[in-house]
Amino acid sequence: MQALYQTLDHKYPVWAVSQAGHCLPPDSMEMMEDTDIIELEDVFGLNGQIEHKLAFLKQYVPRNIKLVLIGHSIGCYIILEMMKRDPDLQVLKSLLLFPTIERMALSPQGKLMTPVLCKLRYAMYVPVYFLSFLPESIKASMVRLVLRGLQSLDESSIPASVTLFSVDCVANAMYLGSQEMVQVMDRDNPTIEKNLDKIIFYYGSNDQWCPEQYYEDIKKDFPEGDIRLCERGIRHAFVLNASKEVASMITDWLHADLAFL
Repeated sequence: MQALYQTLDHKYPVWAVSQAGHCLPPDSMEMMEDTDIIELEDVFGLNGQIEHKLAFLKQYVPRNIKLVLIGHSIGCYIILEMMKRDPDLQVLKSLLLFPTIERMALSPQGKLMTPVLCKLRYAMYVPVYFLSFLPESIKASMVRLVLRGLQSLDESSIPASVTLFSVDCVANAMYLGSQEMVQVMDRDNPTIEKNLDKIIFYYGSNDQWCPEQYYEDIKKDFPEGDIRLCERGIRHAFVLNASKEVASMITDWLHADLAFL
């Protein structure tokens, strides 16, 4: 987010909305305080996450503001749902980065993670509970140890990763993941077709969540679409070590559209 704001020369506001329940709120707040969202039956599920993003726009962004929606991984699925549920959103462009918008459970990583997320996730809560009592400095050191193989690790990703030591955050994230494996199967072609001129798809060349075959399939179904395959070797979890590179790339994509604002 910071890298994107900087590459846009601080000219445009950048809002980042995390997945509900995936980060620790300040001590003065509860995990759930938004009454509109609480009324949903499944606040931290996939539907709740979509409504959470729409609620943010409704509460904080005037309806006449033109929007550039940027999603990563399941965030791309959420953006397509937002555009379908609220077709009057003033969307200038939607950038779908490494989009997990179909056949998640059938992807290489999905085949590995589906049993973990759908059947074994409760077993993960106990070790996370005990690890949560460690000092913050030790948690950060453990994260650095796990990520030591990455070149140019973005230090700003460390605090976010430390939240994985929270049982609540891990439980909410894995619960959402379990729903993704079950619900994200068929690509929403009608919504894509309706908004094709507003969307840029960016697939990874070695992405185990949305393999290159998915890129080939959507390219064949929408030959007129702006559907790109990464040639830079950027990984699915690019926020760990390539956020500045991706921010610069996004700025180049948006240059022509932003010139008309």
